[in-house]
Amino acid sequence: MTNTINGDRNTGTSDDLYDLVSVLYHTLEGAATYEIYYQDAEENGDTELSEFFREIQQQECQFAERAKELLAHRLALTVRS
Repeated sequence: MTNTINGDRNTGTSDDLYDLVSVLYHTLEGAATYEIYYQDAEENGDTELSEFFREIQQQECQFAERAKELLAHRLALTVRS
């Protein structure tokens, strides 16, 4: 699906790079937010909830790492072209 609002047409950045940057931003933002939720649950003594928030935070960090890898690879290909 072509992103005509944010992608190549309006920014000069290919849709795939724009999308990866967006995923990276949102996963890191989510991880930071889940850290706050984790701390809130910890302060309330809710181990079950704090473990849940820690788990999804870790997943977001893994997704962010994968997005960084993909982005770095694609940027390297762009520079070589």
